[in-house]
Amino acid sequence: MKYSILPALIALFITSCNNRTNDLDAMVVSGTVKGLKKGTLYLQHIPDSTLVTIDSIEIDGSGNFKFDTKIESPEVFYLYLNKKDNNTINDRITFFGEPSLIEINTKWNAFDMDPIIKGTKSNEKFIEYNEMMSKFNIQDMTFMEKAIQANSSNNQVLLDSLQDASEKNALRRYLFVLNFALNNSDSFVTPYITLNDAPNANVKFLDSIYNKLSPEVAGSKYGKELKQFIKDIKSDQ
Repeated sequence: MKYSILPALIALFITSCNNRTNDLDAMVVSGTVKGLKKGTLYLQHIPDSTLVTIDSIEIDGSGNFKFDTKIESPEVFYLYLNKKDNNTINDRITFFGEPSLIEINTKWNAFDMDPIIKGTKSNEKFIEYNEMMSKFNIQDMTFMEKAIQANSSNNQVLLDSLQDASEKNALRRYLFVLNFALNNSDSFVTPYITLNDAPNANVKFLDSIYNKLSPEVAGSKYGKELKQFIKDIKSDQ
């Protein structure tokens, strides 16, 4: 009788191992939208060039949510909230997802304003990058506001000065993107920000960024896209 138990135990062990293997590509996104009583929450991504909804959940009475999906590689995801209040402002959270347990907590009336995101190292690097880029963007907005005022008062000297300052800010932004990419070759964020924020960089810089990528990052979704992007540029030269 004791020998008949052995095959069952072996089968159970194999099943357990298979499940653990499958879990290696699982991304679980859960959390709470504080104050949300009614609405629909969508988990979305852009697999090629079109925004696609992976899953959705109807929220009625509780702001708790959970999505469980399998992903091939770390990439950018979106948490979109349809609050059903005819207001499309502050309704989408962007985060860098990866196979892990990710927790996102936010508020319904400030959905995309400073959400607390835990459990993804790639998103921590993504936040670090975006915080610096935000400073460049704020500087641009300041220059624009001052330029409007200078134009209204026909102050050409100030307009020229603001134009010069704006160009220098653009150069600093460009150099920051390249330096960030070169100094974070082991981050899945690097090929993504290179493709999105430095597509017009000299191909030799793009080559340098790609060649420094770790094998794991180079083989990721955005790593492969960067490789193809560089290949296309060279074929057109």
